[in-house]
Amino acid sequence: MNEYMLGLAIIGLALLAAATLPRFMKQWPVSLPMLLVGVGITLPWIWPSLPRVDPVDNGTLTEHLAELAVIISLTSAGLKLDRRLGWRRWRSTWGLLAITMPLCIGAMALGGYFALGLPLAAAIMLGAVVAPTDPVLASEVQVGPPGEKREHEVRFALTSEAGLNDGLAFPFVNLALTVAASGLAIGGLTHWVAVDVIWKIFAGTAAGAAIGYVIAIITFRWCKPTAIGGGLLALALTLASYGLTELIHGYGFIAVFVAAMMFRRYESHHEYHRYVHDYAEQIEQQFMVILLLLFGMAITHGLFEALSWPGVVLAGRFLLVIRPLAGLLGLIRSEARYEERAAISILGIRGIGTFYYLAHGLNQSHIEHYHADVIWAVAGFIVLLSIMLHGTTTSMLMRRIR
Repeated sequence: MNEYMLGLAIIGLALLAAATLPRFMKQWPVSLPMLLVGVGITLPWIWPSLPRVDPVDNGTLTEHLAELAVIISLTSAGLKLDRRLGWRRWRSTWGLLAITMPLCIGAMALGGYFALGLPLAAAIMLGAVVAPTDPVLASEVQVGPPGEKREHEVRFALTSEAGLNDGLAFPFVNLALTVAASGLAIGGLTHWVAVDVIWKIFAGTAAGAAIGYVIAIITFRWCKPTAIGGGLLALALTLASYGLTELIHGYGFIAVFVAAMMFRRYESHHEYHRYVHDYAEQIEQQFMVILLLLFGMAITHGLFEALSWPGVVLAGRFLLVIRPLAGLLGLIRSEARYEERAAISILGIRGIGTFYYLAHGLNQSHIEHYHADVIWAVAGFIVLLSIMLHGTTTSMLMRRIR
């Protein structure tokens, strides 16, 4: 009982910090995620009686907590975007998705296979789980709330990339599962292309668009929007689009983001969009606080025990070399200025999405426990480096391009 009450007190104080500290930290070279992880690291030292946090042994809980955090953040990201969908208007996004993300996956998979000695399936999984940028931890570099028109190209590209690549990483995670189950057999790869690539992406996109449109009609045509609680609507939009799409075996992450965008397009000038977004963002922040505290505790409890020097070098190379170069290649056709393209390439923040994909992939596969520990160690170290690196440089970079 004492540990339970202590846990409630810690979460309450952390939520208070998340609500109040950002307004005082704008000029600090420290971000809120950095503080939360730091607090999580120190907690087991102060209170050794706290339960042990091990994401490998508690894979199901890790998966579902991260899953909820990501889908609500995808709703928040989709509601933010004022720019209409289009090939030229979204050119930066398409390049980041079609070129940058596959290059990052391939480079990390090769590094995992040759530098870390991982089996092919485990190496592919490592590449897939660290490739997507994070919509949860990237709020500082995203566009403003609906209607604010703060869609600088850097902010727009990072927001739209985080919204879509969280769903488009799924085919590569499923490729790792396919290779783990049947190797490189033609039948398994054909099934992967037909189902995991073509059908699930199509189903996620179509279902998300339909569900978002229907919920928008119910909200704006059949009801009085201001009479509907913004928090209830945000959760309804998120959970309905995610759950219904997963039931038809589509990618729910894609559906949630597309549904939020479709809802945003309906009565786009209505102030109610701002209310729904604000509630979604608050729920997102609550999950972020809990998960980053647990991440810090997991570090103290031995998350990095399987981390070797080749893993450290690979993690640093990914954030400092692979992602920036792949980002510049993906943006080669973008109309953004060079310094803007450089900022987009550098600010590819990793976070909660990596935790979800890794927990989900390992829960569904038969990868050996040792290799699972290695993947968690390297991926977790990449997230920690990202939180530290981007937490100290983001404000400076955004001021320079502004």
